[in-house]
Amino acid sequence: MEKCDTTMNASEQIMHKEKAVLCHTYGRYPVSVVRAEGSRMYTPEGREYVDLLAGIAVTALGHCNPEIARTIADQARKLVHVSNLFYQDEQADLAAALLETCNADKVFFCNSGAEANEAAIKLARRYMNKVAKRDAYEVITLESSFHGRTLATLTATGQAKVKDGFAPLPEGFVTVPFNDLEALRKAIGPKTAAIMVEVVQGEGGVRPLPQEFAQGIQKLCRENDILLIVDEIQTGLCRTGKFWAHQHYDLTPDIITSAKALANGLPMGAMMTTDKVAKGFEPGSHATTFGGTALVSAAALKTIQIMKRDRLDERAHKMGQDATALFETLAAAHPEAITEIRGCGLMIGIVLSFPGQEIWQALLDAGFICNLTQGNVLRLLPALTIDFADLEAFAETLGNILSARKTA
Repeated sequence: MEKCDTTMNASEQIMHKEKAVLCHTYGRYPVSVVRAEGSRMYTPEGREYVDLLAGIAVTALGHCNPEIARTIADQARKLVHVSNLFYQDEQADLAAALLETCNADKVFFCNSGAEANEAAIKLARRYMNKVAKRDAYEVITLESSFHGRTLATLTATGQAKVKDGFAPLPEGFVTVPFNDLEALRKAIGPKTAAIMVEVVQGEGGVRPLPQEFAQGIQKLCRENDILLIVDEIQTGLCRTGKFWAHQHYDLTPDIITSAKALANGLPMGAMMTTDKVAKGFEPGSHATTFGGTALVSAAALKTIQIMKRDRLDERAHKMGQDATALFETLAAAHPEAITEIRGCGLMIGIVLSFPGQEIWQALLDAGFICNLTQGNVLRLLPALTIDFADLEAFAETLGNILSARKTA
């Protein structure tokens, strides 16, 4: 490996070292992080950033939450991993706590959101084949959706950019326009096994499904005896102001997928389903080596317990309302720059009327970490524990940046 130039600062040395040894699959932000706490991240030089992204909706309890850290340390001295060939209290306790929050009856634990969605797709197909005795395997998704990076989940994703260079793609996926119930109705046929949706599209630009459209999707599933899969990878676990985003829509999914915030930073995914649909799986039909290890399950259980104890769904609802009002006031002051504020709870999109890279960079230079998605949407996914003052400071800084741009 090439030696680092000693004239570089510590951050530059980390960046230089990484470029020599890692596959270049990420458009990295020009920031090296060595420490984080709550809603703050720090570079080797001590530069502080206000984190409004939370690891892309992952560290919902804040970075290095002390209770989670103690749980991890205690569990690491007791049991870390023995594989899924053995019964483990940690898994069973986590499953019970998770199922109390929704209409599902059974859980499959894995390592990521993509794996949870893979499990959902496989279960839908196998349920149709083995239980319903139907030759149905197609999964219908929506344009601008995002469901993962594996071959199946990127094919399910309704964005062409993630599929570039990976042909031939797996068969059995159909994509229809967003908020077009008639197109969805026409896409359903004898081969359809399920419809899979995010009720708030995250990477697609923080777009909530219209209420009538969401209800229409569920009605089509029931009328055609196909499964409703709700992808809650980003929206779940109090993010939108309810424990699960589909609860805003009074939906009763057949399958729910979760990940991101589930273990507050440790790799954990979950696919939850009803007793009826769970019959599609049997021993040997699906598996994972690391899914639901004792260590990660203990951390996830503590995460859920804290969310319930501190009523973080209610906090996200109230703070989301206040933040939305704050940003709508900002939009009214800058109608030439901000076209819409959308989202739910603490999942907020500030839609710009122009490509937003310059604005994102200016916010980063000012010490605020957020995300730019779809080229013009500033996506905010802060910790559910963030102080409202941080959102006020962000709004003030964004307003100053937009004012400077207007007068330039």
